[in-house]
Amino acid sequence: MRQLRIDEIEILERQACRADSWQNITVADQFNPHTIYNVRFSGKIELGRFDETFTSASGVQQPCGLRNVALHNCRIGNNVLIENVANYIANYRIEEHCRIQNIQTLEVTGLSRFGNGTEVSVLNETGGREVPIFNELSAQLAYIIALYRHRPALIARLKEMITRYGDNVASEMGNVGCHSVLLNAGTIRNVNIGEYCMIEGASRLENGSINSNRHDPVQVGYNVIAQDFIFCSGAVVTDGAALIRCFVGQACHLGHLFSAHDSLFFSNCQGENGEACAIFAGPYTVSMHKSSLLIAGMFSFLNAGSGSNQSNHMYKLGPIHQGIVERGSKTTSDSYVLWPAKIGAFSLIMGRHVRHSDTSNLPFSYLIEKGDNSFIVPGINLKSVGTIRDAQKWPKRDKRKDPNRLDCINFNLLSPYSIAKMERGIEVLHSLQQTSGETSEIYSYQSACIKNSSLKRGILLYTKAIQKFLGNSVIKRLENGRFDSDEAIRERLQPTAVAGEGEWVDLAGLIAPKTEIDRLTRAIEKQEIVSPQEINRFFATLHNSYYDQEWTWAARLLERQLGKTINRISARDIAQVVYDWKEAVISLDELLYEDAKKEFSMSAQTGFGVDGSDRQKQIDFESVRGDFENNPFVAAVRKHITDKTTLGDELINRLSPLL
Repeated sequence: MRQLRIDEIEILERQACRADSWQNITVADQFNPHTIYNVRFSGKIELGRFDETFTSASGVQQPCGLRNVALHNCRIGNNVLIENVANYIANYRIEEHCRIQNIQTLEVTGLSRFGNGTEVSVLNETGGREVPIFNELSAQLAYIIALYRHRPALIARLKEMITRYGDNVASEMGNVGCHSVLLNAGTIRNVNIGEYCMIEGASRLENGSINSNRHDPVQVGYNVIAQDFIFCSGAVVTDGAALIRCFVGQACHLGHLFSAHDSLFFSNCQGENGEACAIFAGPYTVSMHKSSLLIAGMFSFLNAGSGSNQSNHMYKLGPIHQGIVERGSKTTSDSYVLWPAKIGAFSLIMGRHVRHSDTSNLPFSYLIEKGDNSFIVPGINLKSVGTIRDAQKWPKRDKRKDPNRLDCINFNLLSPYSIAKMERGIEVLHSLQQTSGETSEIYSYQSACIKNSSLKRGILLYTKAIQKFLGNSVIKRLENGRFDSDEAIRERLQPTAVAGEGEWVDLAGLIAPKTEIDRLTRAIEKQEIVSPQEINRFFATLHNSYYDQEWTWAARLLERQLGKTINRISARDIAQVVYDWKEAVISLDELLYEDAKKEFSMSAQTGFGVDGSDRQKQIDFESVRGDFENNPFVAAVRKHITDKTTLGDELINRLSPLL
């Protein structure tokens, strides 16, 4: 960099430029003053060279340079275009190849942490579970901060780490990363902007970080208002979204007038039209409809129907109540839950529920309103096409392109977490039978009701799902092995991971042994782990070790199911497990097959062939929806039955010399 020459100053003055002191301006060696018009300089200024041209998608060419702008304490990189700034740009580094046009103000007003350290009052609007957000916040770390309040030393250590992080990124200078575009925007104040970001038409952005990068740019669109926020890579916030004290995770999409305050949205969440207040939205939380309000709840893999609503206020001590809806659940249109309540994994909520039920030990259930009561239908979602379709679509809809993925996400439908809940569910249902009698018509459980027929079917469905999981695990463990003795089988079945026994937990997408989470939290309390980066690496290592640790848990399940230790298991025992697995897989797939067939019934064809005969109705229906036998999902179910049967038979054949 060098000082301006006298002739360059003269050119700038002829082009309506003014400066408090030309000596405070340094420029690149190849600086060309002819690209700068009507610019007011104040404070320390650094200018790069401007010798390239931007070409718009419509073919309009715009030469780089500075036009109609006031700059104060700014560093402008090479080949930047800045023009028509109504007020000024103050205290910013504008990196190379940026384009800033027709904005109101871009400024940093003092020492700023750019949203890092902002406390978000999730779950309890009155406070007590605040999560301080920062650029590298993961769903798993946020889960521990929000819910492990029984460990005050742990929470204190975590908040200290995040405070240090905020102090390290604090600056009196903001940054606009290279190749970013800011067009037709209002006020942008105390905001750090990453590279390749697109901000077009935003109304007001204040105190935040937009962590865009070349792998996964961030888009901020028209009429967006955001205050005290962090947007992660790949996020799209557009079309009038209004956010206050929010963290928006990787590849989230919020738009169409969606509003939220004091909420956390982690990877691949989507919010449109509705409202969120003090929610912990784990990965794949989706709310798309007007009049839908998610409030004071924890969700993940949720699909919220239109008009879904919850209440956290009983008009006594304020909005202090919270609810947890475990992974994979759905709410139907106009569903309502009065918090506090806890809904089991992969459940369907239908109707209004005001009795504070806890169905966490009855996963894959329906919670249905009937009269003034809530009825539970245990395990019924195991035979739902929608549940299986969701499990298949989630991995395909992972839009994250950033190689640094903050959230660890396990997509498995059947895992030690869900299977353990089914085991407890079977115990609960048997206990109800023993307490109230097997002939009772209605059983009471957790302020809800269960019909006799639903209870018996729930036990059967849970049993089949457990057999399916166990068979999957055993077959995978014995894959590609040749066994000449029972001892060889036992050797292969021995767990290789120390961790995995006991209780498993779902930390907003990461399914892991609780012993390992306890090990992490103790290490944080003892200050053996002292940074958020170390914590996220621990989660990533744990996530990558899932299948080894899953087998450690499954091996103990195998011992419980067979009533013997691995050291006594024989080929005949394994063969029986495989036979039970085949029967469970086929019977569950057949239930899915029958459930899918309902989508092609005559009632499903209502409204088709509007002006014709029944035959025309059928033709119209098939032209839009296809026929049942050729439906991709139906074909996949049939193929799954064939493939699994072949897989089981193959293992039996390998074991046949020992049977």
